[in-house]
Amino acid sequence: MDMKKRITLELRNRNPAEIAELVVDNSRSADGEVEGLTDEFTGLEVLSMVNVGLSSLAKLPSLPKLRKLELSDNNLSGSLETLSEKCPNLTYLNLSGNKIKELSNVEALVNLKSLQSLDLFNCEITSLEDYRESVFELLPQVTYLDGFDQEDNEAPDSEADDEDEDGEEGAGPTGDYDDEDDEEDEDDGSEGGEVGLGFQVGSTGVTCRSHQLYPFTQNALEQHALDHHILLFF
Repeated sequence: MDMKKRITLELRNRNPAEIAELVVDNSRSADGEVEGLTDEFTGLEVLSMVNVGLSSLAKLPSLPKLRKLELSDNNLSGSLETLSEKCPNLTYLNLSGNKIKELSNVEALVNLKSLQSLDLFNCEITSLEDYRESVFELLPQVTYLDGFDQEDNEAPDSEADDEDEDGEEGAGPTGDYDDEDDEEDEDDGSEGGEVGLGFQVGSTGVTCRSHQLYPFTQNALEQHALDHHILLFF
């Protein structure tokens, strides 16, 4: 399917200004130029044109809000100066698998002041001696080249970080929720092998806290408790 028709289908009768992300991967450009994309896409932030046969970006329209541009597996070797003019706010640019051979090919990106991540993987330029050091020197605004910074630290995965945060928020309470029950058990339990009982003295005998009536006088009950190691509470 040609690129122009693919873009029409992706619109789904929507206004181009409403589109924030557009993917036309594997469609075909008849003459190696951008087709079907116009200045009307004023709200576009993410554009992917992977393997569409591009050899030039000369017809790329003005996309002032574009932040992420995927151009891997095309035939680009130059015309990159168009990007700083038409997409001045780019932060991510993937040019992997293109025909970029020399540092002079990427020198045009120096005016992309917001560019943080650049991918040139599988381009001939990567075989140059001191390739990474040279690109970082030429484009000081770039933090990550081919997915790694100058100290070989991998670029962070934002999606994974979000998932981690969501997981932390879903964690349940892990406190000692049985403390109060344990304290009550200790109050009701025995200490040193002795059992504590509460009694009420009446005219017919002594009533236990469990409402069992013992036909003892108080003195007799105290002696009974002493013999059997029972604590009394009157």
